[in-house]
Amino acid sequence: MPTMLVACQSIGEAQDLLRYCLGGGGTVKPGKHFREELKAEGLDLPNAWQVLRAGIIFNPPEVDVKTREWKHTVEGCEPDGKWLGIVFSFKAVDSVYLITVFSVEAKRRAL
Repeated sequence: MPTMLVACQSIGEAQDLLRYCLGGGGTVKPGKHFREELKAEGLDLPNAWQVLRAGIIFNPPEVDVKTREWKHTVEGCEPDGKWLGIVFSFKAVDSVYLITVFSVEAKRRAL
């Protein structure tokens, strides 16, 4: 059976669905690359969960050229004060897949 792609969500809809999944209404799966980058940032899952729960999506989603899924980036401050961006997609309306995490300051320095 072919995979059904989740329609593009507005910023508000994506934030609401993300919080719904985090609140137990759905699932949140940290991908391998996400877990590796989280470790490289010197952080753990509770740090990321803080950003996912309280962070803000500032920009509209982008299409992932490989998966054709809509990717969103939520930004926020983790408990120790580091500003993070977490990229995620919806595998279903009740299923979030965490793609990667990065320090926003580190990303700006690389540009």
